[in-house]
Amino acid sequence: MHIHLDALGGVAGDMFAAALLDAFPEHLDGLRASVRAVDARVACAAQAHNDGILSGARFAVSAPGAEPGPAPHRHQHDPHAPHDHHAPHDHGQAHDHARPHDHRTGHRPWSEIRAALEAADLAPAVRAHALAIFGHLADAEARVHGIPVDAVAFHEVGAFDSIADIVAAAHLIAALEVRSWSVSALPLGSGRVRTQHGPLPVPAPATTLLLEGFPTLDDGVPGERVTPTGAAILRHLCGDDPGRTRPRGILSRTGIGFGTKVLPGLSNCLRALVLEDGAAARPGRRDLAVIAFEVDDQSGEDLAMGLDRLRAEPGMLDVVQAPVVGKKGRMMAHIQALVRPESLDAAITACFRETTTIGLRYHRVEGAVLDRESRTVEHGGRPVRVKVVDRPGGRSAKAEADDARDHAGHAVRAQVRREAERLALQQRPDQRPEEER
Repeated sequence: MHIHLDALGGVAGDMFAAALLDAFPEHLDGLRASVRAVDARVACAAQAHNDGILSGARFAVSAPGAEPGPAPHRHQHDPHAPHDHHAPHDHGQAHDHARPHDHRTGHRPWSEIRAALEAADLAPAVRAHALAIFGHLADAEARVHGIPVDAVAFHEVGAFDSIADIVAAAHLIAALEVRSWSVSALPLGSGRVRTQHGPLPVPAPATTLLLEGFPTLDDGVPGERVTPTGAAILRHLCGDDPGRTRPRGILSRTGIGFGTKVLPGLSNCLRALVLEDGAAARPGRRDLAVIAFEVDDQSGEDLAMGLDRLRAEPGMLDVVQAPVVGKKGRMMAHIQALVRPESLDAAITACFRETTTIGLRYHRVEGAVLDRESRTVEHGGRPVRVKVVDRPGGRSAKAEADDARDHAGHAVRAQVRREAERLALQQRPDQRPEEER
């Protein structure tokens, strides 16, 4: 599954959570439990919203001890509005000295937030995502102010609602187990935003650091369009590939998450497009990428080792080689690699690293696969792995040759494989090891 984020109005933490909850409402209860694990006094809700143009959801977080009501104006500031020093805005300006937590302003040291997340009863994956998102914010703030990361203290991002936004985002990222993410060109906005450090330009300094490498646009609509929290989430999701384009896929769900600011002539929303790949959306089909190149100046010994390393790369499905005749009558090795599309860039880098080629070709293809399952049977007191495949003419089985290699003699090894295949085809579900059921 791939999720593409269409930043029509912009990106903020609450907009991200709202868009995914609109697409996956079944995760709301688990999200609430994660937020309560960090602060039991905070409640949150996904509220239906229609701005007169589009309908979707808002993510509302209550003050500690209160029930979630209408979402307050807390994200994407109006640069012309008077500043409310009591409002917990989502704007991550750091202070150069850590202070005790001020509940009125939301001022909290990064070390205190980190300790709270580490101590909370969160699923390990949720905790890891939350710490990573906050870590991106802390790193950016440290660079902006020229201070050590451990000296960073958050003002607006330290408020309860911004912490809840990040934990909610972390929960959804962990629960959905999305294979890859992408985002449209981001509207940067313009003007000034008022913070506890005084007026700052839009985008905020920390936001600009977090958005390095992301495509941007100017749609003429002023104001803060991407908040520091939204930028940190994008950096966490897209990592070192912020320019990743939306891949091919079948659209299975959509979700729209609204911010609270009203933009002139534009829906202030973030849209999530959920794309299923070939294997999930079309039974028996999958999307693939093929990489091909030739090598004529690498020893066979070293090339074999390099290809073994390629086969171990994440997302690499198969690597084969064949002898071919190239220019000047030279014998060359033709290499072809089959890789998952989302791993294509990393696979290309690995090909250049492990072989001497200085150029290659790649293209995307569609493949067809048969349903199969792996089974393990006992033969002669030893386990033998067998792949059972559903074919149009009936089931077939193929034993792993490596599991018979300890037997001497071709005839004996062939007999072991045939007997294991027969046992696998006869095996009932209740006879299989528990991990295979």
